[in-house]
Parts: sequence; C-alpha cells; structure tokens
Amino acid sequence: MNEARRSELLATYRDGLLHDTLPFWLSHGVDHQHGGIITSLNRDGSIIDTDKGVWQQGRFAWLLGELYNQVEQRPEWLDMARHTIIFLNQHGFDPSDGRMWFHLTREGQPIRKRRYAFSEAFAAIAMGELAQATGSEQLAKQAQALFLRFVRHNPMPKFTDVRPTRGIGVPMITINAAQQLRDSIELPEANDFIDHSIDAIRRYHVHEDIACVMETVGPAGERLDHFDGRTLNPGHAIEGAWFIMWEGQYRQDAELIALGCRMLDWMWQRGWDQQYGGMLYFVDVAGLPVQEYWHDMKFWWPQNETIIATLLAHAVTGEAKYETWHQQAHEWAYQHFADSTHGEWFGYLHRDGSHSTSLKGNLWKGPFHLPRMQLTCWKILETLVPSS
Repeated sequence: MNEARRSELLATYRDGLLHDTLPFWLSHGVDHQHGGIITSLNRDGSIIDTDKGVWQQGRFAWLLGELYNQVEQRPEWLDMARHTIIFLNQHGFDPSDGRMWFHLTREGQPIRKRRYAFSEAFAAIAMGELAQATGSEQLAKQAQALFLRFVRHNPMPKFTDVRPTRGIGVPMITINAAQQLRDSIELPEANDFIDHSIDAIRRYHVHEDIACVMETVGPAGERLDHFDGRTLNPGHAIEGAWFIMWEGQYRQDAELIALGCRMLDWMWQRGWDQQYGGMLYFVDVAGLPVQEYWHDMKFWWPQNETIIATLLAHAVTGEAKYETWHQQAHEWAYQHFADSTHGEWFGYLHRDGSHSTSLKGNLWKGPFHLPRMQLTCWKILETLVPSS
C-alpha cells in the first residue's frame, strides 16, 4: 500500500470514528436520566424505542474504555463508561441466579434473558477496560468472574438431543474476549483459553477438504445435510479469521496467521457478492437455497469484519490481493452504508445496496462493530510500512 492510500484510509477511519460515529451515539443515544445507552435510533438519531439491549451496554462501555486507554484519556469517555457500568451492575443481573439479562426497559426492568451468556462476555471486556483505566481491583475481579461464567456456561438446549450441534460463535467470542482481558487486566490463563478455542475452530469448523469454515456442525465436526447445517455465515467466519490472525501477529506465529488467512480466503470466495458487491449474510455450503428470507441482504457488521480482516491480512502478509479485497470491501461499504447527511451507517440493505430501512440502531446494532472497525483499522494503518 502506498503512502497516499495509507494516509487517506487512516484519516477516513480515525476521523470517522472521532468526528462522526462516536458523536452520533454520544449526542443521540446516551440516557442521561437512567444511565446507559439507547440504541434504537432512526436515521437522524431520533429515538424509536427506549428498550435497552444488555449486549450494547457492555459493548458501549468497552468502546469508551478502549478509547480512553488506547487513544486519549478524555474524562467524558471515562465518565460515560463508568455510568454505563453502574447501570449494568444495578439492572443487568438476575438476582435469582446471577445470570445477566439480554433485554431491559429504559429504566432497567428485565424483559428477556437468552440461553447463551454473551451478555457476560461483553460486560467482562467492558469492566476490564474500566479496571485498566481506573486501577480498580474490584472491577478487574468482576471482569474475570464474568468471563469465567461465560466460558463455563452450559446453555439450556434449544432443540431436542436428536440432532446435537456445535456452533462457531462461542469459541470465536472466547478468543476475542480473552485477548481483550489479557491486555486490560492480564487475565490469568488467557492464552490457554485462546489456544483451546482456536483448536476447537480448527478441529471442528475448518474443513480443508471443501475449503470452507462451517458455522454449525455435529459434535465431532461432521457436516450436517439440512438447512441449519448447510448454512454459512461468511461475515462471522471472517470475524473469527481476523481474531486468529491477530493472535498470530501477537505471538509471531506464522501458522496462526496462515490459518486466519485461509479462513478469510475461503469465505471471501463464498460470501462476496460477485454481482452487486458487498458481503452476503447467509449462503449455503452446497449452493442450495437458504431457508432464512434475509439470506441475501447486506448487514453492516459483516462488511465491518471483512474490512478489518482484509486490511490485517495485507499488513501481516504483504500480499497484494488482500489490499485489493480491502479496497473493494471498503469502497462498497462506504458507498452504500455510510450516511453523509446524518452520520453513522445504516444497518440493513437489500442485496443491490438499496436501503431496507432507515434504522441506525436496535437491540443488535449499536456503537460496536463500526467503531471497532474504525479503531482497529486506524491502529493497523499506523503500523503499516507503506510501499515506495
């Protein structure tokens, strides 16, 4: 990548984060009355629904803490992270079992709990960042306890035991959460958790014989010939790919870098829309129709993960194809998702790039995937040595 392109991209990500994405959420989403953040926002930032997703509270507090620790120690970032953690601690836990809720009212009354413990994972990394920023041993201990609760959680089964499956989501999130907590609180045995999760992905989900990362497999990694078993989520696999590449870079482990790059290569070929551009949401491993009716839509977050993964792959390998892929992913996403009028990104597009809805946020979309992409790419570009 030449210096002009590197500088242009660095400014796009850095300035987009600090002067567009973050101000959008700080201006429109912060709940100064009850604490935390409201994420169900329309295009102009007006509030559509005041319910709060617990995932998004943890993710928002993590972002602010990460910015405070890695970019600049702005008191307003730390204060808002602290206020969000206070809201989580006051309202995010079910006193009957200690588990975290998934969906709350604006005031913090519980509405729904999910079978999985991803609320705990996102709260853990948030508390880790705040512990690092403040030196709080109590927050560090809480972050570790929440992480351990996440990795040791056995969810109630959604289906009968007739067709047992395993998914890529838990080991993937374990890798990233452990990476974050290794950096923020020096989590004991972080590397062991990461090793175990990478091994699970490699053993069960990376299928070399068909050049594919399977989203859902049988207990031993066997492929399942039905709708759920055949459905791939390319953006999810690509997100896992860059977590593994990141770990390879951290350890200077060429094998891990190669594994992450293979995963990216395979899922780019399966997920990139050759007709319209952009990363598809779902595809079938055998090229058959997909059951979910939103299969060919373009969601914001797979584009974010693809932009990170391709840039990181270029940075760690120097291969020109990854720079080309990054340029394609970046330009398509910024052309179709970015809102030059009101800021931030639309969340959901039709396959051809036209808007499906004016939503900027909901229980699933908040200040996480986009600002994490902007921050991560900014930092990658700062270390990238430009070509002459």
